[in-house]
Amino acid sequence: MTAGERLTAELGAELDEMEAKGTLKDLRIYESAQGPEVQLKGLGDVIVLSSNDYLGLAGNPAVIEAGVQALKKYGAGTASVRFICGLFEPHIELERDLAGFLGTDSSLSYVSCWTANHAILDALCNKQTHVFSDELNHASIIDAMRLARPGGKSIYPHSDMAALEAALAERAGVARKLVVTDGVFSMEGDLANLPRLVDLCEEHDAVLILDDSHGLGVMGETGRGTAEHFGLHGRVDIITGTLGKALGGGAGGFVAGSSELCRVLEQRSRPQLFSNGLPPTVAASARQALIELRDNPHLVARLRQNTATYRGLLTDAGFDPIPGESAIVPVLVGETTRAIEISRVMLKDGVFVTGFGYPVVPEGTARIRSQISAAMEDWQMERAVAAMARAAVSVPV
Repeated sequence: MTAGERLTAELGAELDEMEAKGTLKDLRIYESAQGPEVQLKGLGDVIVLSSNDYLGLAGNPAVIEAGVQALKKYGAGTASVRFICGLFEPHIELERDLAGFLGTDSSLSYVSCWTANHAILDALCNKQTHVFSDELNHASIIDAMRLARPGGKSIYPHSDMAALEAALAERAGVARKLVVTDGVFSMEGDLANLPRLVDLCEEHDAVLILDDSHGLGVMGETGRGTAEHFGLHGRVDIITGTLGKALGGGAGGFVAGSSELCRVLEQRSRPQLFSNGLPPTVAASARQALIELRDNPHLVARLRQNTATYRGLLTDAGFDPIPGESAIVPVLVGETTRAIEISRVMLKDGVFVTGFGYPVVPEGTARIRSQISAAMEDWQMERAVAAMARAAVSVPV
């Protein structure tokens, strides 16, 4: 047996073990545009609770048309990286509008928020840098810290501001201190204690980096994110985020901050120097989604109302969703295999929602995580909760 054949056999055994444990993930194929109700291959029409399309803009006609026109005018892309072949007007327009919306001097787009988080930490970290990170931060932040190799790092317990304060005080002499946090934590749906984080960073001469991927378009009266929600718009040093959730769901990410920061990132961040930029069609669609959000703040109000309605329906059905103010509504169900089986039963019942378990969340805290959209109707949420109640009864604890 060759090394390649041996590797194939070992990987096959891993897959067999996952299947035996009931943790093997199945991928679904869409036969329609994303929305509150879609067509899945082999399953027909289903209600979607798994998408980050918080404002229902993925299938918005204006968002689609903006992308179509950009594709026709600019083609698929430059077929090279930005500093070698340049960029397109849609990139400039998107980055200008994002900065204006978020209250920063400038912004810079990337192919994903994953690469944006890698870019910012890689560019800012050196041996004189100490990074402070919430233990429940997104995997992209965790991996970014590993690759950036700062002089030191401290992982503080989730939202434990006393622990963060103590860690900052212990490293008072460090030349550059970076505090990085999610704005909305994706598995819990809870918010960072941003007021205290801002105060601590100001008191201890630290830079605050906020990944607001699940906050942009969701939090705040006008959807400007977690900072607006707390009345701190314009007081966060650096914001990263995605274009692949509330802003049309296509792809892409960004870093927003000072002009000097974005210029330095453009000059030396490795994901910018060695990876193609956004396709112009994605840049144009995301910019149009931002325009739709800016011009239609009622979408944010509708999302907030739908989330409250859905939480109420869950409570009435006997569930106890994890408290939170975001559009993420998790219900704990116990073990990983139970979460996956409940989601499978619900899918057969016409509701597409994902069960999350270990290692994404700690063992014993597997959950059904619903993500609400402003485009959902009451009857769809009622049907979804009814399906969850039936599945929870049919799948033993």
